[in-house]
Amino acid sequence: MRRLVAALLLCFAASVQAAEVRVFAAVSLTEALEEIAAAYEKKTGVDVVFHFGASSLLARQIEQGAPADLFLSADEARMDALAAKGLVATRASVLSNTLVIVVPKSGGRNITSPAQLTNIRSLALAEPSSVPAGVYARTWLQKLGLWERLAPKVVPTENVRGALAAVESGNVDAAIVYKTDARIAKQTRVAYEVPRASGPAISYPFALLRDAENRDAAARFLAHLRSKDALRIFVKHGFISAPQRFGVRQLAAALLQRPVLKSGGKPPHSKAL
Repeated sequence: MRRLVAALLLCFAASVQAAEVRVFAAVSLTEALEEIAAAYEKKTGVDVVFHFGASSLLARQIEQGAPADLFLSADEARMDALAAKGLVATRASVLSNTLVIVVPKSGGRNITSPAQLTNIRSLALAEPSSVPAGVYARTWLQKLGLWERLAPKVVPTENVRGALAAVESGNVDAAIVYKTDARIAKQTRVAYEVPRASGPAISYPFALLRDAENRDAAARFLAHLRSKDALRIFVKHGFISAPQRFGVRQLAAALLQRPVLKSGGKPPHSKAL
């Protein structure tokens, strides 16, 4: 009997230890996710372990075999690349954002239109060739016909928080960052907000990864991130909620590692889950 009890205790301990979800997430999601996870961990006892960084860097790490259960990207392109390699079990676009131009809080230039960026000496962007925040900014400036004049002034940074820090430290005159990141900065101010209608289409897809070791726990946390309680926190931090299209059937199919069949009997495209 004692041996049986000991065995059961060991099994229980192992299951508790296994209740950990490893999340690779875009750095712009940091504060919102930490708040969501704190409440979720308290309620469920599941440990949520975050690895924050530029989505491009995180995607590369996942491709190279880094242990991750969920990937929360700041753009569709990084997720598309992983999906093309068969590394995504199921995905959904969850959030959106907008861009702003920030300047030093004290002594910063007054910028009332994007064209006035041509008058500054330096502009910080998250790496515009690969990091989503920088790619979005470059796309917007190209649309306005300003990129060629501004490219020589660009100071690339590792991620969007690096661009924000460059302004806060006084090393650059301005930066283009997400509105959500500007909200947390104490030494910068928003000089210009890019109208959502004319700005780039910013999308944050969340995915359960094919090689997730903690698939059940990860799927439940992913579902929680789409819940009203979680979305309320995202919106509180300045994010824009995307339409709800990711449901219980899709998660169940991901757990069973089979496609969800629509009413017509054909499996959906991987991007439409």
